[in-house]
Amino acid sequence: MSLTPKLAEIAAVPIDLVRVSAWAAYIAAADPRLSTAAASARFSARADQPLCLYDLQGRLERVVFGLADDGVMTLRGLAARLPAGSYRLADMPADLDIGQAILAWTLGAYRFGRYKTASGKPGSGNREFGETTIELTTSDPGRSAATLVAQACALARDMINTPANDMGPDDLEAVAAQVAARFGASLTVTRGDDLLTRGYPAVHAVGRAATPARAPRMLELTWGAADHPLIALIGKGVVFDTGGLDIKPSSGMRWMKKDMGGAAHALALAQMIMQSALPVRLCVLLPVVENAIAGDAMRPGDVLATRKGLTVEVGNTDAEGRLVLADALTRAAELEPVLTIDLATLTGAARVAVGPDIVPFYTDDDALAEALHAAARRVEDPLWRMPLWAGYASSIDSDIADIKNDADAWAQAGSVTAALFLQRFAPPGPWAHFDIFAWNARSRPGWPQGAEAQAIRAIFAMLQARYP
Repeated sequence: MSLTPKLAEIAAVPIDLVRVSAWAAYIAAADPRLSTAAASARFSARADQPLCLYDLQGRLERVVFGLADDGVMTLRGLAARLPAGSYRLADMPADLDIGQAILAWTLGAYRFGRYKTASGKPGSGNREFGETTIELTTSDPGRSAATLVAQACALARDMINTPANDMGPDDLEAVAAQVAARFGASLTVTRGDDLLTRGYPAVHAVGRAATPARAPRMLELTWGAADHPLIALIGKGVVFDTGGLDIKPSSGMRWMKKDMGGAAHALALAQMIMQSALPVRLCVLLPVVENAIAGDAMRPGDVLATRKGLTVEVGNTDAEGRLVLADALTRAAELEPVLTIDLATLTGAARVAVGPDIVPFYTDDDALAEALHAAARRVEDPLWRMPLWAGYASSIDSDIADIKNDADAWAQAGSVTAALFLQRFAPPGPWAHFDIFAWNARSRPGWPQGAEAQAIRAIFAMLQARYP
């Protein structure tokens, strides 16, 4: 254990971070009052275990927190357990990455309060990231980098948590415009029937049933020097998914405000890239639609055109995400990127495969997969590579069109066959598809129920290493 004087000088409640392997040495040198409190609470520095020590006046004097031996993200759970106030990191492992510790704390302190009433005034709740009564004070240089990532993750979480009546196509476009303006990026919008004349027929088909005020659109944000390597980011922006004519049951529709999570994640990742001034050129493509039900909604059995020229038979109107991504991926291919990344809340099958906490990704580029896994381990943002198994490709063959959007039942692997569909439209060269969940289905300290940012911390870390 080593004390960092620079942090210890700040007047705030000290937090000691102790790993299980160091607990015996720590407690042997501790103040007797702390030893007594630990024994009384049966505290042994297990990961995610807090111990609060109070003075004789009942004021919080010190916090001891059990830290995992192989990581720091368990620190996310501490802020949610502590009373309002100011805290500082004091005694901690010598090899601790303070920047990652600050990031973990800040991610855990996130709250979405836009619709919570305060002082009896409806709508006066806090929405802005960082307005928290739980503060970690530190002057460490890692703070700015951690804050950059945490603020971008909060942007994604705010967008996903916002219900569809306040995060429709216009609202999502407005957020994209704000991000573009902040960093001097340009934003091009193709909206409504212009999608047909400008080559986005699949996006139009999915979104045409929505009211005119919620018309479908393609957002294209560009940033960076023309001579830098081009990275394409694509995010599924289905602001609400009824399932279309193949309507979802109420239980399946309840959280479909989060079906624009891919677009929120792509914007958040773009913000990280632009704010950190990575030496890349960026193109962010967001197909934004509402999969609504109306007289002109696409029907099961319809055959749709795509930007690439391939025809798609609609076997299921609830498999709409891959249709809008097909046009966006084709547009990306026209730009000849050196790397393409798409993010989408695409399939329930992904959750069956790896559950809600792990993000499956697909790529046929081994070097890219290894770099992503290394970055994911480094920043504790769990990913798992899944197979683009060519043996299932025939399950999306159509009898009357080039391809269909729902795989034959014999293939079973719904997340894999969705990725195989996207691969037909992906640009040549390195490409990775992330089938994200973007949600905490249960509340636990540091991970409140609601929106969660997934995969983008790992992707950003990979990009930082690739483009220093």
